[in-house]
Amino acid sequence: MRLLVLEDDTTLGPWIEQGLSEAGHVVDLFGDGKDALVAATTQPYDVLILDRMVPGLDGLSVLKALRQAKIVVPAIFLTALGDVDNRVEGLQAGGDDYLVKPFAFSELNARIEAITRRRSGQDMDSAILTAGDISIDLHKRICTRQGQVVDLNPKEFLLLEVFIRSKGRVQTRTMLLERVWNMNFDPTTSVVETHISRLRAKIEKPFKDSVIRNIRGTGYVFEPV
Repeated sequence: MRLLVLEDDTTLGPWIEQGLSEAGHVVDLFGDGKDALVAATTQPYDVLILDRMVPGLDGLSVLKALRQAKIVVPAIFLTALGDVDNRVEGLQAGGDDYLVKPFAFSELNARIEAITRRRSGQDMDSAILTAGDISIDLHKRICTRQGQVVDLNPKEFLLLEVFIRSKGRVQTRTMLLERVWNMNFDPTTSVVETHISRLRAKIEKPFKDSVIRNIRGTGYVFEPV
């Protein structure tokens, strides 16, 4: 998933960013509410994680502006403002959850998974994406094909998740760099090609078929059997 984090604390922000990245997400970290608002109105995110108390435009104001613009991406407030009135205010502004500082990273990660399940209508005990005979469990980070477990590293898993979520639609090299590696276009890097080659070796070669098609000069399209 692609996550936006608004947190101006120079220690906490990078800690959250690192933890979520290690959990397999692409993370955009902002310390300024205005920058976060611009990003959230111009790019698709799966979840917003917003600090209530940042200089200038705070997280509450950011979310109110997004809801007024009919942007309904799920949002979690992170804040030291933990009394009932503050929690109610955050939820009434359009927040989906409220986590009071200090907090455990495992709880933040669990809350992210919970609100994405609720929004997608998934069963509370399951977060499985399926395309053809390929399935990935977003909680357990397990990939299976035809009932066989396929061992993927975190980037290969995230790459496959992007393909499954966009099956049938062309994903350009630039789009994959942004969604999987959080990088802008770089003509010198072969990271996309290298990881797609490794992913194909794991999910195609043992099963003697092809599910990722190269569109010459454009990108790739995932076409599950």
